[in-house]
Amino acid sequence: MKNKTVAILAAFAVAVATSASASEGSKPCDRNCLKNLVDTYIDAMVAHDPGKAPLARNITIVENIKRIRPGEGLWKTASAPPTTFRIYVPDPVAQQVGFIGVMQSEGKPIQIGLRLKVENGLITEAEHVIVHNLRESSLKNLQTPRAAFSATVPEPYRDSRGRLLKIAADYYDALDENNGRLAPFADDCVRFENGMQTSRNPVPADAPFGITGSLGCAAQLDTGIFQYIDRIDNRRVWIADEETGLAFGLSHFRHSMEKKEFRVFGVPGQEVRKMDFAPFDLPAVHVFKIWGGQIHEIEALGFTTSYNSPTGWE
Repeated sequence: MKNKTVAILAAFAVAVATSASASEGSKPCDRNCLKNLVDTYIDAMVAHDPGKAPLARNITIVENIKRIRPGEGLWKTASAPPTTFRIYVPDPVAQQVGFIGVMQSEGKPIQIGLRLKVENGLITEAEHVIVHNLRESSLKNLQTPRAAFSATVPEPYRDSRGRLLKIAADYYDALDENNGRLAPFADDCVRFENGMQTSRNPVPADAPFGITGSLGCAAQLDTGIFQYIDRIDNRRVWIADEETGLAFGLSHFRHSMEKKEFRVFGVPGQEVRKMDFAPFDLPAVHVFKIWGGQIHEIEALGFTTSYNSPTGWE
């Protein structure tokens, strides 16, 4: 009888412990939890050990628009975690976190855009957008993020989560329509892509089209230089952080390149731009710094792939 009682009590203790653990795991992940989740996930990839990250059994992982399983892709090649270049966009409401960082794969620097979704303490979705073969000239801009991306937005200038998401979504409409007035760009808006500054550069002394790189974000769109973009598919602007004023977006650019030249506006000495490129796609990640209802900074990355490629989420 005594042994039976001990067995019952032991079973009860295990049940209580299991219930408590499940309850703990089901608690929503706050800002710090989500940021730590990114570090844990990347450290597990570098260790080549999926068991070191809280992955759901049915996790969906898409890396550069291809479905992979834990242990494949960057899980196999990651060789060092990000050190100084890290941008986190935690969203406790969505229970998702966006991230841009610079780490190493097979001993070489790569830029990664990462999205994680968590449910009941487990990662159910992971998305990797990776840029290999970074330009040597761009690496100097990928040592540390611009200060604005980690700065807290003072309360009087802070935008609500809903407004952050709407402003970031408007960016894709403005780009798709070649209309800088469709998104609230600040006059000081600066954009970097794969570590290269692509707006508000010093005015060059040579080629007229170099002038477009010196324009602000809105003025660039108004010239029509992005008309080669046919459409922007798979737009997902789900993640925003009110505290830092950051919004995180993923998208898939399509370029048929059926039109090799198009008219541009406001570029002195040039009325037509020629682009003799083969068709291509560009899956991309953008992080927007927003305060006072305007986009002030953009950090973006993307890689080229075959035209009309699937997104990996079909």
